[in-house]
Amino acid sequence: MTAWNQLIEEAVALGAFKAGVIPVSAVSFDRSFRDICETNACGKCGRCWMCPPDIGDIDVLMEQARGYDWLLVYQTVSRLEDSFDFEGMMEAAHRHSLLSRRMEQLCAGRIPGPRLHLGAGGCHVCAACAKVDNEPCRHPDLAMASLEGYGVNVSELAAASGMKYINGQNTVTYFGAVFFKEG
Repeated sequence: MTAWNQLIEEAVALGAFKAGVIPVSAVSFDRSFRDICETNACGKCGRCWMCPPDIGDIDVLMEQARGYDWLLVYQTVSRLEDSFDFEGMMEAAHRHSLLSRRMEQLCAGRIPGPRLHLGAGGCHVCAACAKVDNEPCRHPDLAMASLEGYGVNVSELAAASGMKYINGQNTVTYFGAVFFKEG
């Protein structure tokens, strides 16, 4: 068994629905995803250190992500009562965030060298970001930007990883990825 297959199996054992390792060259980046962030549909733009505009220039972030060789992609899939189950979506986002923290611990022990860990839809470490009170990030070692904040086209990332972006009616699917260097 290759080290990557073992890493994938461990990700699933930690709670990922599916996981896979793909080359960064398979990732589609699009600066227009930043435009979507800036519509502020989630309410975090300008109110979270890990969201635009505070995470940095989109072109710089895309170039930073492209500087890695591989990424471990993982997803969670949760059932909802119906397509309007906002509370269920938020509970699923919280479970995904907890998995992301476990994934960070797993990767810290398995992947040497620099890593870039990106999550789903803004940082979920604190109930309210310190940015709201104009204070520095309380947990910079745990804070995580989103895939979309770095311009990653997540629907195409799912396909490149052999995963579904939509996993059926009354479900919500979240993605995370750990970018890393060869060797």
